[in-house]
Amino acid sequence: MGSRTRFAPSPTGFMHIGNLRTAIFEYLVAKHDGGEFILRIEDTDQNRKVEGAIDFIYNTLKLCNMDIDEGPKNKGEYGPYIQSERLDLYKKYAEELVEKGVAYYCFCTEETLSLMREIADKKHKPFMYDGRCSHLSKEEIAEKLAKGEKYVIRQKMPKEGVSVVHDVVYGDVRVENSVLEDQILLKSDGYPTYNFANVIDDHLMHITHVIRGNEYLSQTPKYNLLYEAFGWEAPTYIHVPMVLGSDGNKLSKRNGDASFMDLYEEGYLPEAIVNYLVLLGWSPSENKEVFTMEELIKDFDIKRISKSPATYDIKKLQWFNHKYINTLPDEKYLEFVRPFLTYDVHDKSEEWVNTLLLTYKDHISYGKEINEVVDIFFNDEFTISKENQEFLESDENIPLVIKTYKEELASLPDWNVEAIGEVIDKVKEKTGVKGKLLYMPIRIKISGIEHGPELPQEIYLIGREKVIERLS
Repeated sequence: MGSRTRFAPSPTGFMHIGNLRTAIFEYLVAKHDGGEFILRIEDTDQNRKVEGAIDFIYNTLKLCNMDIDEGPKNKGEYGPYIQSERLDLYKKYAEELVEKGVAYYCFCTEETLSLMREIADKKHKPFMYDGRCSHLSKEEIAEKLAKGEKYVIRQKMPKEGVSVVHDVVYGDVRVENSVLEDQILLKSDGYPTYNFANVIDDHLMHITHVIRGNEYLSQTPKYNLLYEAFGWEAPTYIHVPMVLGSDGNKLSKRNGDASFMDLYEEGYLPEAIVNYLVLLGWSPSENKEVFTMEELIKDFDIKRISKSPATYDIKKLQWFNHKYINTLPDEKYLEFVRPFLTYDVHDKSEEWVNTLLLTYKDHISYGKEINEVVDIFFNDEFTISKENQEFLESDENIPLVIKTYKEELASLPDWNVEAIGEVIDKVKEKTGVKGKLLYMPIRIKISGIEHGPELPQEIYLIGREKVIERLS
């Protein structure tokens, strides 16, 4: 059997970039050897649950060309795939650990815990539960349960020695057992904690590789102690470096960082986003940056995951997106970019609109940027800068060039890009002027700027009447 990995997000809204990068790694690990990619919804924190979030997750993974083999909407034999539908399982296994003596009922009230936190604060020490309920006798426990007192079930941690975790990226990581708190496994509302549910679900769903952010590395000894207590084999751990923003902080939707859908709605292609994110923390064996999903599946090697944090750079993402936009066939490009054009073009022909969009295919890095670069064709108000005015007055041939352009364009029988290109050649032939003295005077006169798209396209798009008026 090939690898089985799981992507286990919380249903809290749109997927942020760091989460998506983890999902991509999990998908590639599974598919590299023909394995399965599982979607599991971790909704143990019911207060943060967002209606429709599961649909968001499915839509995002579909857009990114990541097929889900098992999940809430395509169930396999190891479901249910939503944790809130598995509560009886967690209770059963938590009570089994109590029977084994590696977990215990804790009846401490919130008031008691708050007092313990205050004492820790006064001593300038981090709070750790002191394990007082682990010393209750069976009779005391039975009496409290009979009274209906609220309880949680905690894991009993060893207090001496060292736990060693082997990770593919970081090697053997040693953690002093004295810093491991008796973590809660089952909360008083019957819901499991994140750590406990993960272990139970990963084992029962036959997950072979667990890929997650390296901030969870220090928690992994707790996972291993649970696996040992049940007599289960632990999965292969792959902790990946954080994705940091330009401010050096971890990317997070809580901090307002971009989600996948934010980028998608700005006009970033999913293929470009995936390609860019996979290179945040992973390096290919060859000197190459642009990959198809098929190439990534074939080439992905977990040993080439970096230990160092990666910095999310929107400029680099735009570079990738520009590359991908340029590879789109013209028909696909027009389908992609047309919805982002917000200017009113109801009075323009389809040919005009298509020419406009295609003219700037090589100029945009994301869909919405089309509005910035085509502004000159919708804004009649512009001024010629002092520098450009000085250029227009810098050579005695420039007035002749402008006059000849005006005459030739005014008498042109067919107004199309090809015919306008021929006019430029005629102006060159008639005036004997070439280079920037041939192109820049007309460009400045008709648009106010010295650089732009190919001149025949620019003249065509501005239109005959406006061009003649501006050349006058």
